[in-house]
Amino acid sequence: MLKNRFILILIVATLLLPLFGSLLSYYTDWLFFVETGFVTVFTTTLYAKAAVGLFFAGLFFVFLFINLTVARRAEFPRIGVYVVGGTGLRVTSEDIQRLVKPVATLISSILALFAGNWGALRWEEALLFINRVDVGTSDPVIGADIGFYLFTLPFLELLQAFALFVLVAATVVSGAVYVVRGGIILTEQRASVDEKVRRHLAVLIGVSACIMAAGFYLDSFRLLFSQNGSFYGAGYVDVSTRLLTYRILTFMTPVAGAMLAAGIWKGAWRAVLLPAAAVVALYVGGLRIYPGLIQKFKVAPNELALETPYIENNIKFTRFGYDLDKIETVPFDVDTKLSAADIATNDATIRNIRLWDHAPLLKTYSQLQQIRTYYKFFDVDNDRYTVNGQYSQVMLSPRELSYADLPSKNWINERLIFTHGNGITFGPVSRISKEGLPEFFVKDIPPVSLADIKVTRPEIYFGELSNNYVIVKTKVPEFSYPTATGNINTTYAGTGGVPIDSLLKKVLFAAAFKTEKILLSSDITSESRIIYNRNISERIRIIAPFLRFDSDPYMVVDERGGLRWIVDAYTYSDRLPYSKPLRGGINYMRNSVKVVVDAYTGSVSFYISDPNDVLAKVYARMFPDLFKPMTAMPDDMRRHVRYPHQFLQIQAAMFAAYHMSDPKVFYNKENLWEIPVLGEKPMEPYYTIMKLPGEKMEEYILLLPFTPSKRDNLAAWLTARCDGDNYGKIRAYTFPRDRLIYGPKQIDARINQDSFISQQLSLWNQRGSEVIRGSLLVIPIEKSLLYVQPLFLAADKAGLPELKRVIVAFGDQVVMEENLELALQRLFGGKKAASATVVAVAGTASADVKATPAMLAKEAMSIYEKAITLQRQGNWSGYGEELRRLEQVLKRMAQ
Repeated sequence: MLKNRFILILIVATLLLPLFGSLLSYYTDWLFFVETGFVTVFTTTLYAKAAVGLFFAGLFFVFLFINLTVARRAEFPRIGVYVVGGTGLRVTSEDIQRLVKPVATLISSILALFAGNWGALRWEEALLFINRVDVGTSDPVIGADIGFYLFTLPFLELLQAFALFVLVAATVVSGAVYVVRGGIILTEQRASVDEKVRRHLAVLIGVSACIMAAGFYLDSFRLLFSQNGSFYGAGYVDVSTRLLTYRILTFMTPVAGAMLAAGIWKGAWRAVLLPAAAVVALYVGGLRIYPGLIQKFKVAPNELALETPYIENNIKFTRFGYDLDKIETVPFDVDTKLSAADIATNDATIRNIRLWDHAPLLKTYSQLQQIRTYYKFFDVDNDRYTVNGQYSQVMLSPRELSYADLPSKNWINERLIFTHGNGITFGPVSRISKEGLPEFFVKDIPPVSLADIKVTRPEIYFGELSNNYVIVKTKVPEFSYPTATGNINTTYAGTGGVPIDSLLKKVLFAAAFKTEKILLSSDITSESRIIYNRNISERIRIIAPFLRFDSDPYMVVDERGGLRWIVDAYTYSDRLPYSKPLRGGINYMRNSVKVVVDAYTGSVSFYISDPNDVLAKVYARMFPDLFKPMTAMPDDMRRHVRYPHQFLQIQAAMFAAYHMSDPKVFYNKENLWEIPVLGEKPMEPYYTIMKLPGEKMEEYILLLPFTPSKRDNLAAWLTARCDGDNYGKIRAYTFPRDRLIYGPKQIDARINQDSFISQQLSLWNQRGSEVIRGSLLVIPIEKSLLYVQPLFLAADKAGLPELKRVIVAFGDQVVMEENLELALQRLFGGKKAASATVVAVAGTASADVKATPAMLAKEAMSIYEKAITLQRQGNWSGYGEELRRLEQVLKRMAQ
């Protein structure tokens, strides 16, 4: 008896524990949404899940229960006794009759629960359908509004799939009941089916025919997502043959189903085969055989003529899907007439050429500014600020707490003491110290500002490396930062987190985070707060799971000295007709939302940056309290909104082909572009500050070059503007096709072929140092192009990267100098250039003295001997300097 009770308790516990876990998860989520101020988002989602789940569960239960009731009440000749397997257990037909109803009810309920859970997961499709809007653009084949494909078609497909599943489940379960009750008798020779079973089956087949007809109807819309050889979307064969076949099948299938059901009802089995065979024949012939013949004998010989209107559809809707229509194409008549005066005029552009690459700078920041091993710089972000009155491009990296590197790992350290990161490292993109190291505007702990950018709230409780929860305002002081004399502690003064002000909350949070320490700790008081969902990507994804978030959040210093994260968010769909999909199926995408997260309080704000996006409009109708207009964003945040480089890379990949708006040019790929590849990776968009052609002021932009397909010369450069009212405007500057403009790969080859540069690189590498070649940047200035590449030197792979040289290429010239200013002086001359040349070449000699060939030969020999001495001493830097001096003397001798 006790054993049976124990088993019963175990079964009940097994069933209730998942339910308790779900309720606990909902409760902690609700507290989180209360904390962030988005309770209506939580309740809307919860109600939608419950309503959709109940809807599907109810339909499933009713339909299945009706079918099981019909199967249970049908009268069949009774078989006296059943013998179960080899057990010898004897069951009478009366026993079976008594068991059928409760078992049928139980089966219906269990399957309905699964159906309800499945339906609850489809809450988003239901809300999109309920809140749908028209786009105002119709597809060119069927004439349905694009909103139908984005919002209605997915929900109709959901209903059709559910109906088919319910029908199959009802057929299988009803068949099982009929077998048990004797309506279907299976023997080795044949299967005997009772008339009542046959009529029930006839009704189910008739219903299935209607569901199949609905599927054919929806398939006619899905034709617009077909993949053809040279373009995406329905082509000539699809529209002229398959579309007609689907429409015929939509009407023919219910008729055939009715005839099939009537034949089964009457037991006329021969008549059953004819309508089914007709549908199958039409399906195979109209969707497979006939289209194949038309494609081979009519379309293939005349493909361009017949497919031209459908290629136009593909171009139009792909450009719409990735917002390429807003790209303005501007001719850029490049020349090589750049002068020293032009360089001086574009001083702001020159000052903001990014020399510090992300990867070397991250290593350098980590070694110079990490301070302690438990701090970590996870990423380096690029932004722009007005620093000491100058509009400057900067590199910024938050100093986060790395819990994996704590010296002593225990619950108190990880949850109560080490609760946050501290401060940022912040500096210009191009300035270099004498040692080849970056300069700083903000550095150290606590933050030391060397400019007018002040950080007054440096604590980072919410970041990219934060653990899942910490508890603040406890009896244990929080660690703030180390000093030479000891550690400085702090107490959290923000509004983030959930108060642990009752024993019930302690119990629930202990269960939620699977630790009894929350319940038993004496350090937790009624004033304590538990801060969870601290990873910013996870935090915003919980609030808005229907958005896709950029993988590169970036930190901003606001006017009050606080730290905030900005994250780009995207609306997306895979249901835009004729639009070419990305890998994964997405063929509609907009950067419609900007998310701001306070690094101290964890407060989250969602701003709609593209109010014309139809998906953003529908989501705003679904969650009216979630989104704010862009005008509501504080000015100090709006100044740091930037066009996301990942989105521009996607747009550029599409624009490489879809800038060709002429279907004939597109079909022949006459002007196909591609993103340049250096090494094994394609170039990525990069931010810079420059004056665009025709503009009067420098601005912060995102830039990416194009080359012709399978060629290395430049074809165009794409730029996305980021400042003020120009935010989001994109231009494509196209180069003349009648002459050669060097591309990145060609410039890279010229750098490799330069004897002085290659010799220097070889010498550095021979001594075990690692030479790191930075990103090769294309910088448009006036009507010319300047190529800039930094060179970093590290003692080994783990060494401190130092920026030792800058390579600059212009036209046919390539130079390498210690910094950008010297390189530009060598290329474009000027007073500074003349002075530098005299010092490097002639030493104490005057620039006005006319040296004889004998004097130059003697000087060259002296420099050579000094270089050999430095080489033997292992002074490779000095050796390189002497080689450069020798080069200048030899050039003078050759004049």
